[in-house]
Amino acid sequence: MTVLLIVGLGNPGEKYADTRHNAGFWFVDYLASYYGSSFQNDKKIGGESARITIGSHSVWLLKPGSFMNHSGQAVGAMARFYRIDAENILIAHDELDFPAGIVKLKSAGGHGGHNGLRDIISHLSSREFKRLRIGIGHPGASRDVTNYVLHPPAKTEKAAIEDNLSLILSVFPSLIQGDWQQAVHQLHQPDNHSIGN
Repeated sequence: MTVLLIVGLGNPGEKYADTRHNAGFWFVDYLASYYGSSFQNDKKIGGESARITIGSHSVWLLKPGSFMNHSGQAVGAMARFYRIDAENILIAHDELDFPAGIVKLKSAGGHGGHNGLRDIISHLSSREFKRLRIGIGHPGASRDVTNYVLHPPAKTEKAAIEDNLSLILSVFPSLIQGDWQQAVHQLHQPDNHSIGN
């Protein structure tokens, strides 16, 4: 299925801009900059949106304007307004289960305890959207998770994350054209410092 909408998850505002929980925002900001676009406030959606062209494909980017646990409101609004099915949506989000810099694609599934994904599933009434899981590492104890994700990564961790965000661009032609398996194969090569399933 062709990707028509890429959503980056994060919390709005300068206070959270550099925190680990905003890895999804970092990714769509990177895409907009790379493809020469910029985000604009979109009141009808409840977030910031941009449009990029990859080859012959036009793709929407979205940063929900609400906090992480209410991300689904903007995603659902944009999906309804532009008549985009869940299967054509890619959600980029922070992933505690992977070390910083590891990136992995997933075709569907549950929320895995991620409040942003939980809310999106509720608003789309579907788990069939695609995911780009951006590793941020784990603090080691579950009680430390909230504090951990709401703080910036170390410089070495941020560099590792940024390196692999640029790596993802190499699989975008396959991803956007709907060749999901090829994109997964490319991204999950061991020499890409990523892990596959």
